[in-house]
Amino acid sequence: MVPTATPENGHYEIGFFLVPGFSQLAFSSALEPFRMANHLTDRRLYTWHLVSRDGAPVSASSGLQTGVDHAMEKAPPLDLVVVCAGVEVQHHCDRGTLRWLRRLAARHTPLGAVCTGSYVLAQAGVLNGYRCTLHWEHFSSIHEALMFPEVTFTSQLFVMDRDRYTCSGGISPLDMMLTLITRQQGLELAEAIAEEFIHERIRDVGDHQRNPLRVRLGHSHPKLEEVATLMEANLQEPLSLNELASYADLSRRQLERLFQRYVDCPPLKYYMDLRLMRARLLLRQTHMPITDVALACGFISPPHFTKCYHDRFGHSPSRERKRRSDRVADAATQHAEAAPPPGEE
Repeated sequence: MVPTATPENGHYEIGFFLVPGFSQLAFSSALEPFRMANHLTDRRLYTWHLVSRDGAPVSASSGLQTGVDHAMEKAPPLDLVVVCAGVEVQHHCDRGTLRWLRRLAARHTPLGAVCTGSYVLAQAGVLNGYRCTLHWEHFSSIHEALMFPEVTFTSQLFVMDRDRYTCSGGISPLDMMLTLITRQQGLELAEAIAEEFIHERIRDVGDHQRNPLRVRLGHSHPKLEEVATLMEANLQEPLSLNELASYADLSRRQLERLFQRYVDCPPLKYYMDLRLMRARLLLRQTHMPITDVALACGFISPPHFTKCYHDRFGHSPSRERKRRSDRVADAATQHAEAAPPPGEE
């Protein structure tokens, strides 16, 4: 289902719901294609409205504040509402916001999300029975905590499942909105917009998010990608170097030479880094006990986990968890200070 233009005015009313800590890049990448569509056609195909929970300006993850047009309860009828989120999204799923999203879904308003906005939609229960995606950094925390069992999360760049449109963040909203514009206005206009933005290819729903090894190499190497994929799929119960080599139809020595040549580090060091990076995400994004984080990342001994973590990041897992708590407390203080005094809303 694609939002349909109203017969009276022939254009779409798009709402962007800004969640504190939202990604300015993802938000701009979602909005700008609509602006350019209007500019290139010299027609008002799209009108957009910025919405926040209480109508107050919202701070992005960069600290920049963005003014809005409406409080959520006073927003006009919209053909699509896009939730724009970012850091610490789990702390901004208040009951009022979730009720509002449920009411929109009950009225069959199409809903979208950029970056971590899918987390908010999932908390509201409006993604149950849908496929969706969100930024790759949050996959581990959702899977480890067994959250949202009725939602199917994918690693795709963006997903358009009936009347739900979700994407991973960064500049991926540009591709999702260009695909939406293609469906609504035609491929010629979408390609013209992409050309204006010097965006050489409109990525589609078949594209996937990061391949960390490919990013580091700057090109594709099939055997290395195969081994890296095996590593990422076996973080809780790490495979031995011999097992990795055997699965990839390589000798152990061949595997070591490939990593040394293309990645400039031994394969087990690369594997350890993957496990520790996942541990850091879990420490930052979940309330899992540190011992459980260690086990989820393949460390049987907590002291060994603490030593490896300190060697990699320069501080202990408990210090990482405290840093997260401090950030949450600071964000809550800033939000309270920015809120208008009672009676002045």
